[in-house]
Order: sequence, then C-alpha cells, then structure tokens
Amino acid sequence: ERVLILTDEIIGLEFENNENVKIYGFGNNDWIDIKGNYTLESENINNYVGFVYLITDLSNGKKYVGKKNFWSNRKLPPLKGKTRRRSVKKESDWKDYFGSSEQVKMLVESEGRNNFSREILHLCNTKGEMSYLEAKEQFDREVLFSDEYYNEFIGCKIHAKHVRKIANE
Repeated sequence: ERVLILTDEIIGLEFENNENVKIYGFGNNDWIDIKGNYTLESENINNYVGFVYLITDLSNGKKYVGKKNFWSNRKLPPLKGKTRRRSVKKESDWKDYFGSSEQVKMLVESEGRNNFSREILHLCNTKGEMSYLEAKEQFDREVLFSDEYYNEFIGCKIHAKHVRKIANE
C-alpha cells in the first residue's frame, strides 16, 4: 500500500516489507532517496548500476515505465606502446533523463519538465536485476494493453543466473 506525504517538497514515499523501499521524485524534478531523505546525487549512487523509473505526464495522467543506467563504460584507445584498449566508467545523464520514448521526450520539450513527475521505483545492483524489474513492472502494469501508458513495446533478455538473488530475497 502506498503512503503519501504531501508537502511543498515531497510527492510521496512507499515501503514494501521494510526492505524494498520505493523512491519518488520531488516537485523540482530531482530524483530523491527517501531512506536518507536527501536528493539522490552522484555521491549516493556508487553501489548501484541503475534504476527502474516511472514518468507521469501531469496534464493527462499517462505514464511511462523504463530503466536507466547510472554509469556508461567508454572504450579509449590504448596508451602509446600498449595494445589493450582502456575502459573508463563515466556517470550517465540520469539526472536530466526523461525516458527513451520519443513521444515522451517531445512532450517534455514542448510542455516543459514541470509537467512531468519522475519516480524511481527500484534501485538496482546489477543490469540483470534492472532488466528483470523493468519488465516485471511493465507486465504487472499491463502497459501494452492500456491507454494509460506511453510504452509501446517491452524488450528484454534476462538470464536466470542474473536474477536468482531477487527470488531469494
């Protein structure tokens, strides 16, 4: 069950089984970590690969479920005299991210960021966990059958060994 706290800053929080904390965005479009009640910033994400999110169009209530990596790995050319390419871990554009849906991105551009709320549903430790939880949210919400969602397809490829830890929790 959802517990909503309405102030001029907090949109809401939700707790499940005291372990799975759902995290909601605040009115200024920041991503917020409810556990510590602070804005989710670069220094708070080191233990996570990414997150599953929900974007809501406040003008009509339509939603979009997706996932986003906190990090991107770039390959650089080898150093002089070396043959192995270098890999650099760089923070992604997650702070300003509004989904991969072209329709949602066009609406954010035309209507403005303040007409959308951004909610983090799950912080994820692995890419497999992130893919699984995104697909699970999309199937559970029946995003393809409902006009309440902007999602147009569900794509995932998940191996059992990547999600067994979730099943054991």
